[in-house]
Amino acid sequence: MASSYSSDLKLELMVTGENAGTWGDKTNTNLNLIQQAVAGFEQVTLSSGGTLALVMSDGAASNARNMVIKFATASIAASTVCTIPDSIEKFYIFDATGLTNPSNLTIKTASGSGFTLDQAKIYAAYSDGTNLKEISLDTLGGTVAAANVTGTISTSQIADDAVTSAKIADDAVVTAAIADDAVATANIADDAVTAAKLADTSVSAGSYTSASITVDAQGRLTAASSGSAGAGGFVPQVVAIGPASGTATSNGNKYVIYAMSGGGGGGGNNHQGNNSSPGGAGAMAVYTGSLSAPFSQPYAVGAGGSSGGSGNNNSTAQAGGTTSIANLFNINGGNGGGQGMGSPRPSGQQGSSSSTDRKYAGTGANAGEEEPSQSQIFFPIAIGSSGRSGVSRSGHGANSAGGNGRPGFLVFYDNTGT
Repeated sequence: MASSYSSDLKLELMVTGENAGTWGDKTNTNLNLIQQAVAGFEQVTLSSGGTLALVMSDGAASNARNMVIKFATASIAASTVCTIPDSIEKFYIFDATGLTNPSNLTIKTASGSGFTLDQAKIYAAYSDGTNLKEISLDTLGGTVAAANVTGTISTSQIADDAVTSAKIADDAVVTAAIADDAVATANIADDAVTAAKLADTSVSAGSYTSASITVDAQGRLTAASSGSAGAGGFVPQVVAIGPASGTATSNGNKYVIYAMSGGGGGGGNNHQGNNSSPGGAGAMAVYTGSLSAPFSQPYAVGAGGSSGGSGNNNSTAQAGGTTSIANLFNINGGNGGGQGMGSPRPSGQQGSSSSTDRKYAGTGANAGEEEPSQSQIFFPIAIGSSGRSGVSRSGHGANSAGGNGRPGFLVFYDNTGT
């Protein structure tokens, strides 16, 4: 009976009585083939775009029998295949470190399946007689410790979603390992960002009174200053009784003004009788509006008009003075009363305001009255005697002088109070 050959390594299996006198040679050949299968190395050359078929011959050295197959340096520009024979069960190591574009190479059995390379490296694989299977980390069980890893593990060697938080050591992720714009809002825990973790801005730390602030689109405070916004309560900046003048200043942005012009003087009577008339009352007004800080404008508070004289020398009574703040308002004083010269004279004309903001106005006094009643000036709060304004009186009887008009007043409030 003739010898047969093993299915995997193709070793010669001799039968009893065969090959008399040559068993030693046959046995040595088999041992050499076994050595090739266990520790053999052979370099083979690929042709880009072609197929390299490794062979396993009966009883003779063959490239498919080697343990290690090294691919010679080559550029694999197109799809290329390397096959091993079908129906053999064997372990292989493929060295593809010399290849360029290794992802174009597939290693498989002649009729079955295999695997496609992903990079230029060394691969372990085994054939089960039908298909060639790669032995990679994701097909192995157990745990790979840091001490068992040399070199570098690239991104392509780590499966998607494979690294869990439990596998990352405390303080292991440094700033250089975090990509720009990689941390999204959802990655930051509620209340996790403390003041110490916020970068300094150009705004100085401290307290600001009536502050003006600037906030950017991200809600960051980029500028702050005190005193220009005027967010406080109203406080008086000017309180004056005529005649008076000066400069009204403010760092606020709102104002309220109460003001009255001077009243006209009362007309005097001559020897012919009591026919003089009272002077016109000063006008009172209330103003409100906005300011641009810093505000600075001159003001004037009108005096009461001088009265007309008595007797043959009675003179014309004078108008009351104007009360104003430049570029805000102007209130004209009341006109002087008419002279009493034997026939009735008209009362002096009441003062008037230049603005439609006027809310209240006084009226002239009746002839011969020293002061008006509270209801005659229509002012809703009490005024001290020195603050009465826009009032005049006429003379009493023949050869009597008229009274002087009352002075105006000014109270200017802004919203810079605390």
